Amino acid sequence: MRWVHKRRWAAAPLMAAAGVSLLAARRIRKRTEYKLFGKTVLITGGSRGLGLALARKMGAQGARLIICGRDSGSLERAAVSLAQAGAEVLAIPVDITDARAVDEMAEAVRHRFGHIDVLVNNAGVIGVGPAAEMSLADYEEAMNTNFWGMLYPTLSFLPGMRARQSGRIVNITSIGGKLGIPHLLPYSASKFAAVGFSQGLRAEVAAEGIKVVTVVPGLMRTGSPRNAIFRGQHRSEYAWFSISDALPGLSISAERAARRIVEACRRGDAEVLFPMTARVAAVANAVMPGITANLLGAVNRLLPDAGGRPNDRRSGAESQSWLSPSWLTRLGDRAAHKYNQMAPARGDTI
Repeated sequence: MRWVHKRRWAAAPLMAAAGVSLLAARRIRKRTEYKLFGKTVLITGGSRGLGLALARKMGAQGARLIICGRDSGSLERAAVSLAQAGAEVLAIPVDITDARAVDEMAEAVRHRFGHIDVLVNNAGVIGVGPAAEMSLADYEEAMNTNFWGMLYPTLSFLPGMRARQSGRIVNITSIGGKLGIPHLLPYSASKFAAVGFSQGLRAEVAAEGIKVVTVVPGLMRTGSPRNAIFRGQHRSEYAWFSISDALPGLSISAERAARRIVEACRRGDAEVLFPMTARVAAVANAVMPGITANLLGAVNRLLPDAGGRPNDRRSGAESQSWLSPSWLTRLGDRAAHKYNQMAPARGDTI
């Protein structure tokens, strides 16, 4: 009995020291955390969905905002809502798949603000449908927006960050960039490219005072299915995708996702992967690729077969049925209203 007590007393100083070390580490991290107050932040695809949620979160922390997108109507509505919340915001219509247009935007931003401190590459498109229904143009569209649309702004603003030895680049990729997901092949292919570029870039600029954060989200309730593109049996494709995107447990709210991303940006994390379903999927694919492939094959057998009209592509808004919208998609439908997704526009944000 005395021996047990002695061991407890001996362990007490170690536990106390560990507690003090943990507290000190937290305080150091707090002091060195990147502050957004007064920083200039550019968010591509910032007029809708996750981009708008990020703009609201960063604006609330005192950042000056620049949002860009292809649809001027969505941009104007977003800018008004952000300004009403007290944020300083500039909205710029631009097609980020056009390298020259991106360079022109960058020049306008430098003329107005001098430089940007944080670049959030968020803009993206989603095409849903079986591989047999996808055309070469679907792959080109996904790569143009999800990869080149991330690369062009990065190439435009990175030299300034290097000159100042400071900055943050936040790349919104996807769990679809960690494992190939059936009926999302163009999207997954483009997101794999995005993940690889983002991870490699972080390693190359780490010594220059620049942090590159790779964000790997799973399903988020941003209301994005309404503006996604559907091939094949488009109503059935929209039903499974919009229901999955809206269910708690499978998906995370846009607000929680934005909070996780902003925290990762401020800490300068290498990667942030959420929600838990996405984490489990990524780990399973890394540890048990064969089993994961078999499970995805089983999932594919539950998805709609090919059988749409040739060259037929519809937006989510054009693909509604008795299943969607319904009570199963209620949370996703609320998000569509909250995050400016209701006016259809050619994909600006995921």
